[in-house]
Amino acid sequence: MARVGSGSELAAAILLVLGFPCIMLAAIIASLWFFVAAVAVTYLADQYLHQRSSYLVNRLAKVRAGLSIRFLVRQLLLVLLLARMGYAEEALFYVTVACLLGFYGLQAPHGAIVTLIRLRRKLPVVTRNIDLRHVRIPDAPRRGLINRSAEKMLHLDVFSFVGVIVAIETGTNAFAYAGLGLTVLLAVGYLAVLLPNLRAARLPASPDQVLEGIDAWLREYRPTVMLYFSGSKDSAYQVNMWLETMAQLGGRPLILLRERNIVPQLGNTSVPVLCVPGGVHLMNLDLSSVRVALYAANVGKNIHMLRVPTMKHVFIGHGDSDKLASVNPFSKAYDEVWTAGRAGRDRYVLADVGVLSEDIVEVGRPQLAPIEPWTGKPLHPIPTVLYAPTWEGWEDNPGNTSLLLAGENIVKRLLASEKPVRLIYKPHPFTGTRDPRAKAVHLRITAMVEQAAEARASEPRWVEEAAAHAADQAAARAELQRVEARLAELSGLNRVGRDEAEESRDSLADPVREAETAKLCEEWNVAYWRSFGWWEHKVVTGPQPRLYDCFNQSDGMVSDISSVVSDFIASGKPYAVTDSAGLGEAEFKRQNTAVRAAVILSNSAVELDELLTAVTDRDADPRAAARQELKEYLLGPDEPTSIEQFDAAVQALAAKAEARNAGVLQRLSEPEQSPGLDDTPVG
Repeated sequence: MARVGSGSELAAAILLVLGFPCIMLAAIIASLWFFVAAVAVTYLADQYLHQRSSYLVNRLAKVRAGLSIRFLVRQLLLVLLLARMGYAEEALFYVTVACLLGFYGLQAPHGAIVTLIRLRRKLPVVTRNIDLRHVRIPDAPRRGLINRSAEKMLHLDVFSFVGVIVAIETGTNAFAYAGLGLTVLLAVGYLAVLLPNLRAARLPASPDQVLEGIDAWLREYRPTVMLYFSGSKDSAYQVNMWLETMAQLGGRPLILLRERNIVPQLGNTSVPVLCVPGGVHLMNLDLSSVRVALYAANVGKNIHMLRVPTMKHVFIGHGDSDKLASVNPFSKAYDEVWTAGRAGRDRYVLADVGVLSEDIVEVGRPQLAPIEPWTGKPLHPIPTVLYAPTWEGWEDNPGNTSLLLAGENIVKRLLASEKPVRLIYKPHPFTGTRDPRAKAVHLRITAMVEQAAEARASEPRWVEEAAAHAADQAAARAELQRVEARLAELSGLNRVGRDEAEESRDSLADPVREAETAKLCEEWNVAYWRSFGWWEHKVVTGPQPRLYDCFNQSDGMVSDISSVVSDFIASGKPYAVTDSAGLGEAEFKRQNTAVRAAVILSNSAVELDELLTAVTDRDADPRAAARQELKEYLLGPDEPTSIEQFDAAVQALAAKAEARNAGVLQRLSEPEQSPGLDDTPVG
């Protein structure tokens, strides 16, 4: 019950659980209106919980109280009610039993047909920006037929309930026969409408034909550089951060994913996207033209691609930080490891995990191009501080995140600062996924920020500012609605009824649409920040606005040991990092390169005044020069640009792969000789 999402869900769950005993009691004591009330409550509670995708409804199926069973029990109790009210020897009783059994029997073919349609329409791959015109993929069945089909079918018994109850109340059996007949007739009609969707012409090509079509496209496109990614839905940000970089590379890029649930989370891109969940299917794809494979995460499924010798394999990661994950020993499985700057190389040398210095290439961080440099003064009359803690990690190391020990202290001190500041709180997407304590702290911080925003809204100074900016904010909100509507239209979200197969068929690269989408995203970001006051505290979750947009709106940041710190250093703005493990400033800086130019916070966060002073007065900022020096050490030089460095590294490694493949081909073409023997004749 603790997993139920809201008070209303909890109430509905309790009503559902208690409703069935009430129905049984009503049937036993032959109380018609008590029976009607209890049945209505269970119907409504069940429907509400399904609409909310409640955890409890999903769990009921695990204890043999799933949807079909609940409906069957309700129908059996209707039969019990008839018996208790004296209809056990009448025709109405037998007709009701026969019709309800017949209706229940129709569930099997209905479920089989729906399942078969879904399975046949589930392609072995999911694609974006890949032309599948030569693969037969017809339109999906109407959404109303397949979506939540079991609920639709089962709820047809409502007509039977209404008919039988009215017949009992009025004494006219015709109402019952009409209701029962309508239930069976509609169920048969549902099957009749579904059946045509099983015709060959209405189903996609077979998996083998689809894979042949993909291979044909690969032979025509001949990708040269590939971004390979596997992970959970929540880790989509790790591949999204590389989309723009992939689009800017020379050659013919490809993004290869391994999990279907990543595809809907993927950002806008014109690069071809191919998702291949099956390992056997992946191993049989024609990827012979790929020369460089880039890996954004160290995961088990990487082995399915690392086995291919004709391409060079590179770990590029999804951020640059002093965490242990940045020197994972698994990295030695790759041909090269690419880091942003010299700091990444030195980390591997110090860690001594088997990655050779000559296999490390410094390529900068192309994703940091949108980060705007510091001007030396606050963007608005009061400074904005971003609090962007990382998540709790996989182990209970107190240094993983500041949330547990310092988060609330940081937020309280910023909100209660003598000189007013605006706080933006943007937690890591994984926050609370492993440790419920972190989720609890996150919720408390969210409540604190929202309460502070409400309190500030009533202060005279900010009331006056709000009045002065009201018209502009209203215009910005209207602009947001316009932009969001257009983005939804461009992304196809307004087109109902499309399933995964149809999305793969229709999602083709469109340069005009892509350019408009990019422009609209910029307009959305501008309108978002204009839609509320520059003095208003804000909690920012979800993918939009992006972390880098929050960087650009902030004058300083508080964070933890993570890639967020390294990325923020690109802005040149003051920042603070929390020593949650209590190492002490000297040891903390020795162990973590990225904090060498930071204000080091203890868990009490009393040092925050140093950060606020640096944010508001550049002359009182003793760390400005150190931040510039650290920026080059962590992220590499400004020239050539990161994307130029990255692309040059791709081309250089592709040339090595070509040379390797040519050498292997030459050796294979030479005549075989036995080891230690020459061609000198014996005589």
